[in-house]
Amino acid sequence: MILELDDTNFGKTIENGIVLVDFWAAWCGPCKVFTPVLEEVANEDTTITVTKVNVDDNSDLAGKYNVMSIPTLLFFKDGQLKDTSVGVVSKQIILNKISALR
Repeated sequence: MILELDDTNFGKTIENGIVLVDFWAAWCGPCKVFTPVLEEVANEDTTITVTKVNVDDNSDLAGKYNVMSIPTLLFFKDGQLKDTSVGVVSKQIILNKISALR
């Protein structure tokens, strides 16, 4: 399951464990293509939290993390930003980045 994040729940959600945050927008074609990959990751590894932040609705969060292009993935571990990926990437790249955080 992919959680929707905004200003009210972002901080609390990222503070424990490994959290993958996808910055996206409804009008973004590559974001739509990327969603099934993220759903697979979320369904296959329940030890991590997979989330989405709509940049149109949460521009302050996007600005805080210098999101300039979408989709952008941020990888957090226990509240600390550990890695970033910009653009559509393969599922294996995502899994490799998650593995590196363990």
